[in-house]
Amino acid sequence: MPRSFSRRFIRHGLLLCTSAIGTGFFGQYLIEKNKLKAAEPALHRPSVWLDDYPSREAQIDLMAKGSEYDIVVVGGGATGCGIAVDAASRGLKVALVEKYDFSSGTSSRSTKLIHGGVRYLQKAIMQFDREQYHMVKEALSERGNLLKIAPHLSYPLPIMLPVYKWYLLPYFYAGIKAYDMVSGRQLLRWSYLISKTKALELFPMLKKDKLVGAIVYYDGQHNDARMNIALAFTAARMGANVANHCAVTDFIHETIQVDKGEGKSETKKIIRGVKCLDRYRNKEFTIRAKCVVNATGPYTDAIRQMDDQTASKICQPSSGVHVVLPDYYSPNNMGLLDPNTSDGRVIFFLPWQKHTMAGTTDTPCEVTDYPSPSTADVDFILGEVKNYLSSDVQVRRGDVLAAWSGIRPLVLNPNKKDTQSLARNHIIHVSDTGLVTIGGGKWTTYRQMAEETVDRCIKSANLEPKNGCVTKGLILTGGETWTPTSYIRLVQDYGIETEVAVHLSNTYGDEANKVADLSSLTGKRWPVVGKRLHEEFPYIEAEVNYAVKEYARTAVDVLARRTRLSFLNVLAAEEALPCIIEIMAKELKWNEQKQKEETDRAKTFLLREMGLNLKRDMRRNVPINFTREEMGYYMKHFRQIDVGNKGFLTLSDLKRHLQVSTSDISEEELRILMREVDQNQNGIIETEEFLQLMSALNTGAVSTSHFVKAARIGKIKSNAPPERSGGGV
Repeated sequence: MPRSFSRRFIRHGLLLCTSAIGTGFFGQYLIEKNKLKAAEPALHRPSVWLDDYPSREAQIDLMAKGSEYDIVVVGGGATGCGIAVDAASRGLKVALVEKYDFSSGTSSRSTKLIHGGVRYLQKAIMQFDREQYHMVKEALSERGNLLKIAPHLSYPLPIMLPVYKWYLLPYFYAGIKAYDMVSGRQLLRWSYLISKTKALELFPMLKKDKLVGAIVYYDGQHNDARMNIALAFTAARMGANVANHCAVTDFIHETIQVDKGEGKSETKKIIRGVKCLDRYRNKEFTIRAKCVVNATGPYTDAIRQMDDQTASKICQPSSGVHVVLPDYYSPNNMGLLDPNTSDGRVIFFLPWQKHTMAGTTDTPCEVTDYPSPSTADVDFILGEVKNYLSSDVQVRRGDVLAAWSGIRPLVLNPNKKDTQSLARNHIIHVSDTGLVTIGGGKWTTYRQMAEETVDRCIKSANLEPKNGCVTKGLILTGGETWTPTSYIRLVQDYGIETEVAVHLSNTYGDEANKVADLSSLTGKRWPVVGKRLHEEFPYIEAEVNYAVKEYARTAVDVLARRTRLSFLNVLAAEEALPCIIEIMAKELKWNEQKQKEETDRAKTFLLREMGLNLKRDMRRNVPINFTREEMGYYMKHFRQIDVGNKGFLTLSDLKRHLQVSTSDISEEELRILMREVDQNQNGIIETEEFLQLMSALNTGAVSTSHFVKAARIGKIKSNAPPERSGGGV
């Protein structure tokens, strides 16, 4: 029996190896024969291209006063803005309105990958699912196009798939080679197999035990929010009227007579436009249109039922949580794919914006304006990360710099009788009133979705475009003359430091000089211009001024989408907030009350949606569980600072102690140290708050503390048996 099993195992192993090698060579032959590099320059630019676009308020006035539009798009995410670009490129008159900000929802909270989906291809092959196969093939084609049309915002990224069992190596290798084959002429780079030694060289943080090798393949990565904004302003420069912070409050319906033949007719209600509210100016206006498109992602059902209260719900929202960790958790040019997590989900571990991003989860949820990451999801991701990293890397909750949740709008297909199964791809549905709904899909396929949606609009509303779809290869704003070395001109012409110049070039493309023109003098020998919003990040004050020109009307617009500060480090975002408010107040003429409202709204956003509450809860929920020796050690330090033995520390106590133990410290630095420890924000540091910080540092819930370093409180070193104090408070 063991001998027959061994023969069978060897036979299957050889078959898998042969299949993998054959797949690889055959695929390489096909691709080399008809290869078209995805990095080739874009094919064309729009026939209509304005040098500049109107202000946000001017756009709204044009919508309200203008004649009837061909298409009004509701929703300013990737799909909605893609539809606006497609329709405008065909010579149609287009308007777009977004309730919050461009990319404020799911489109800014993605995994930042431009990909076909390795796991979808696996399912397509294993389940003989033709629909899923075509979805992957379409996405891989669109991946190549997106890398062409926005080269400053997107780039190929190698992703490693580590293998810890020998028999899985040919299986994964064959699967990845099949992924290369399906890419066809849009192949980015050829995947390859590497040894254990090479894998550890490329990804030193990887767990060594039982590692047998790895496979490296390529997908695309991008700055999703900036890509979405580029789509919005590409549409604007092509003549479309677009505006954010405008909510659709109702539809404009008209009743018409429809000829049914044989002299019979019936009345029919159709949509002829939308009623809107400019949420920034609190001003109502209407837009008349021949066709209205519902491209609202998770809000699909709300818009459908605004048109028809009896419309069935088709959206099945799912929450995907991501966390951001420091850069030392991954190399800066190599991602990692975990194909087999403890609960069957796929986890990506990717370098992004000089940080490390990990995710995502997939949990059914309710639609909300304020999706929040949960502690359970963060713990799950950290647990999976820990499984793949070396024991030398201590995975700590305190290292989580930011966390967010995005709502993925999975949809049921209303065009099919069987409405219980989710559509694997996107769906387009036209209601009896003429409302065109586009749902589902993914970031990578936004262009194809937009093309099909505009085609359906033309057919259903009898529109007359000047030409067919031309968005394949249509360059986006900022990408036409950009090159990887464009940043050097910014350094040479403006005196901007290199890190900032690289950031500006890779964010704004060939429009970066417009931001540099707004930059103020630093007052230093070098850099000459470009004051930073936060010393740890390359974002500069001039970007806030430029963000206002890009229709940013709230501090959150700047923190989350014009820059990515809140997604990278929520504490740094909170620290940069006063400067952002000050600049926006000057640009938009905010009074003190408006400034306070914006500050409060931004802090709530950081707490609720970017994981700031989780960082604070991590400390509060850590049990104070010291040995008697540890308790005595920390209380000794507390009493040294606590003059008068009050049982709490004041700002004066802290100032007095630090002036004795360290050099002079400014009032602002003192307040920062106080805020770090004073969790309930009552102006004093209580004994429990002090001990909570010490315990959080010991357990890793907090990674570092300015307060502890300033007060020179070291970790206690003891070989005594762990006799616990049971809380000590």
